[in-house]
Amino acid sequence: MGQGCAVVTGGSRGIGRAVALRLAADQLDVAFCSRSRDDAAEETLRLVEKAGGRAFHLPCDVTDPASVKQFLAEAERQLGQAQVLVNSAGILRDKPLALMSPDDWATVVDTNLNGVFNVCRAVVRGMIIRRGGAIVNVSSVAGVTGNIGQTNYSASKAGLIGFSRALAKEVASYGIRVNVVAPGFIDTDMTATMTEAARRATLSKIPLGRFGTAEAVAELIRFLAADQASYITGQVMRIDGGLVL
Repeated sequence: MGQGCAVVTGGSRGIGRAVALRLAADQLDVAFCSRSRDDAAEETLRLVEKAGGRAFHLPCDVTDPASVKQFLAEAERQLGQAQVLVNSAGILRDKPLALMSPDDWATVVDTNLNGVFNVCRAVVRGMIIRRGGAIVNVSSVAGVTGNIGQTNYSASKAGLIGFSRALAKEVASYGIRVNVVAPGFIDTDMTATMTEAARRATLSKIPLGRFGTAEAVAELIRFLAADQASYITGQVMRIDGGLVL
């Protein structure tokens, strides 16, 4: 993977935090953003530095191009040019379509899809100039198969897959790789709110019989960002315990 800066969105908790720590263990400096400078962000800063990398954090609204530009400029000023980008920021606003407000739709699509456009657009220009880099976008199995009550989330995550495949074709000649990770049910804040009955029903559909861990997802992302994956681009890697077969 070499030396350089990794940029991680949504890095204060969950999969984003696990990715930041895994990349730091490979001696990469890590710049991550989240919506606020809260206790979770402070903890990620401490853990990244403990893992062996320099860390930088700045609150950033990924739906705002100006906020993204400010975050990236300061990150590269502090840690150097970005060679790895992981888009992990995402939100849920689940409801049946008949009950979904236009704001529920727009907010999820704006964060999960438009946010990735904003960050990739800001980062990829430098990667083109340097003729190299790796981008990993975090989608979901909901973007592969759809999910009841998640038309907004599924649409945003499916759009992310199409976006990533198109971008992979655009930038391959510059030595830049773009891949997608599509997790299934992972033990994070997003799944912690599930009722016990919902957890049991979900587990019955997963052949491996358990939820995944953020660390397992981070391990896959680390591989896709590393030199070992130098011939892999435009791919969607599901990590779901066999949920989608």
